Amino acid sequence: MQLPGKARRQAPGWPDYLADRAARATHPLLNDYFAAGCPDPATPIGDVAMAALDIETTGLDPRRHAIVSIGVVPFSLARIPLRERRYWVLKPARVLTEESVTLHHITHAEVENAPDLAEILPELLGLLKGKVTVVHYRHIERPFLDSGIQARLGEGVRFPMIDTMSLEARLHRQSLWARFRRWLGRPPVSIRLHNSRERYGLPAYQGHHALVDALATAELLQAQVANRYSPETPVSELWS
Repeated sequence: MQLPGKARRQAPGWPDYLADRAARATHPLLNDYFAAGCPDPATPIGDVAMAALDIETTGLDPRRHAIVSIGVVPFSLARIPLRERRYWVLKPARVLTEESVTLHHITHAEVENAPDLAEILPELLGLLKGKVTVVHYRHIERPFLDSGIQARLGEGVRFPMIDTMSLEARLHRQSLWARFRRWLGRPPVSIRLHNSRERYGLPAYQGHHALVDALATAELLQAQVANRYSPETPVSELWS
């Protein structure tokens, strides 16, 4: 079976992929997660239960770096129930670097007695299962989760994600107008989380905190749908 690829039109393969993984997964946690599946690709985004996810890491390479904190905020287009939020500081499998401490302000003392990723996986996967995960730049969350879970359970995990950075890139990096700007020699429009929120009139938050960034990502998707899409937009037009 062909795995879902990067192209937007390949996204409807996700339900079949998750069903196949549910049939083949040997670890109970992953079997339970995959068995929950995902919404039908034609489901309007306004009817979809979502969970914003942000991961802070010791670096950018999952082969050499590790997860140090995770924030999750379940939400829908209509509301963000903050009482359901979860935040974990984790003990990374690799030593904190000076650069990572400077970036996310999580110190050696904070991670010394923190749990390993394996200890919080039941709750984390329980929060994410059956929902569509929303991130800002999936090329961090997707490979780090896959690598971290593979190292602990012997099986990796992949699932559909709505990437708010990718949605901004469609307009500000990939559109004809964006290409025309490049032809004119104009600098590219920033699609970082802070700058993207600013364009929609959303307030500035302190960055590089997993819980705060997860909330910021949830709010950004709500603004993107309200301004550029519709609650009736099929979820398959947004996920990757």
